[in-house]
Amino acid sequence: MNLEDIKTVKSILSKPQKIVIIPHKNPDGDAIGSCLGLQSFLLGKGQKATVVSPNDFPKFLKWMPGSDLVLNYERENSEAKKLLEEATVVFTLDFNDLSRTGQLEAVLKEKSADFIMIDHHQQPGDYAKVTYSDVSMSSTCEMVYNFIEYLGEVDGISKDIATNLYTGIMTDTGSFKYRSTSSRTHRVVADLIDRGADNMQIHQQVFDNNSPSRLHLLGVALSNMVILPEYRTAYITLTQQELDEHDFKKGDTEGFVNYGLTLEGINFALIFIENREEGIIKISFRSIGDFSVNEFAREHFNGGGHDNAAGGRSDASMDETVERFNTILKNYKSQLNP
Repeated sequence: MNLEDIKTVKSILSKPQKIVIIPHKNPDGDAIGSCLGLQSFLLGKGQKATVVSPNDFPKFLKWMPGSDLVLNYERENSEAKKLLEEATVVFTLDFNDLSRTGQLEAVLKEKSADFIMIDHHQQPGDYAKVTYSDVSMSSTCEMVYNFIEYLGEVDGISKDIATNLYTGIMTDTGSFKYRSTSSRTHRVVADLIDRGADNMQIHQQVFDNNSPSRLHLLGVALSNMVILPEYRTAYITLTQQELDEHDFKKGDTEGFVNYGLTLEGINFALIFIENREEGIIKISFRSIGDFSVNEFAREHFNGGGHDNAAGGRSDASMDETVERFNTILKNYKSQLNP
């Protein structure tokens, strides 16, 4: 953030505000962690602040401090709409285009409140009065820590704030193994631990509470994996029928795509997941090294994200989507085999 933006934010928060904090649709650990961490910080400053999520978030995040107060726009529509109508400030976290909020997009586009964006994805939109965008950051949670520090309020980081921010940094860095994990990230995490984040307990809550059905679904995903050594690529498919047969819950496929990258010689991994309700195939892309899945997703599958982690979608059937992917992949053989 530059000095002018810091001054603007300080001026906005120097007065009582009605604040709504918005994560992207299908929020992950970084989105929920950053929203809850920021909400707790703002409440501590005497502001009114509510997190309104476009839809539900995974069960493995519902232990997080304050998560029970998150309003689900799909399920608690009337209350959420009222809060949005009254809001004088809207924070948008972990996304940079209002289209990422699903049904909330139309409502947000009509708002005349002050928007403040905090995000680390590429190609930010220009809808916010204050835009704090940095694609080099490990996570939006690390950016919220920085945001609090810029305001000179780092001593106001409570145990709950530290817990939520640690959770988001941990999940978005793949437990601190992705390239975006910097020495600064580790210093932030160390401070969050000093301020009360219990790193072992957080890890157990997120990763060690599997249901039998989720592990069985993982087994199906791994058995469906297709390995293309000539393209250093591996992909997984999961149909709606396979999800239904294993009592799929939101968040159950989190991390499945990364298994492809554990294979020797594989630099590009994907998972194709059928969503019959939305009529799409949801796609997650991961890579190691210089191959940009952000560019690949934007170019071919209506998506985007980071250089090594992105998402996309297809309106075609599973078979048609996979066939199209295999055709496109042929054009990238030299990039995947440098």
